[in-house]
Amino acid sequence: MSDREVAGFLDDNLKVQVASIGRDGAPHLTTLFYVVVDGCIAFWTYARSQKIRNLERDPRVSCLVEDGTDYFELRGVSISGRAEILREPDQVREIGSAVAVRMVGAKSLEDLGDFGRATVEKQVTKRVAVVVRPDHVASWDHRKMV
Repeated sequence: MSDREVAGFLDDNLKVQVASIGRDGAPHLTTLFYVVVDGCIAFWTYARSQKIRNLERDPRVSCLVEDGTDYFELRGVSISGRAEILREPDQVREIGSAVAVRMVGAKSLEDLGDFGRATVEKQVTKRVAVVVRPDHVASWDHRKMV
């Protein structure tokens, strides 16, 4: 895919598979909702999660966004790089709010209503945000093979 196609693909999808490196060297794989911030995959997660413990120890990370069911529909973007963990509440709130808005298909934080905004705010104290700084991006689109 071209850079423009990659950007559009990442904008069109919601979930990313994130692989960190466990203490024993084995991959630890999770799926998260994400947003794109300045061209980088960003997500929020619980500060005490295994993936954060792994990334604190070793910031190397791989991310995969993919879709398609038939072989000739498969397409995806694989990003390897380094995780930057953000702990400052305003940064966590900003990324977390953007993820929450995107998860439910809203247009803005206001669309979440009082309950949704309160839920995001409560989560800020328990979570961190992560921005994946890419070292390498690979993409494929099997639809182009036909």
